[in-house]
Amino acid sequence: MAVQDASQRIQAEVLSWPEMSAHPHRFGGVEFQYGTREIGHLHGNRLLDVPFPSKLRDELVAAGRAEPHHVLPESGWISFHIRVEADVDAAIALLRESYEIAAKQKAG
Repeated sequence: MAVQDASQRIQAEVLSWPEMSAHPHRFGGVEFQYGTREIGHLHGNRLLDVPFPSKLRDELVAAGRAEPHHVLPESGWISFHIRVEADVDAAIALLRESYEIAAKQKAG
């Protein structure tokens, strides 16, 4: 069962980062954007989807930190299920990695 306030806690943390905003996602839930670039989206309190370069996506899946995307398993996207309290911090860490990639690309 998902942690009841996971979405609120994740949003509060992510929106505290510079240049971040939240918007309704086209398939439901909330989309997090760094400028105009999506760094991930959250479906309620239970499921997080995050885009990564394919190599990093493969590493995250191999390490057991994420699963292939639930709809596009061959893409660079990952899916992460929020089931227990510790998963909230893990979800935030995945979004932070995506954020850092976007910030580095913007700066470079």
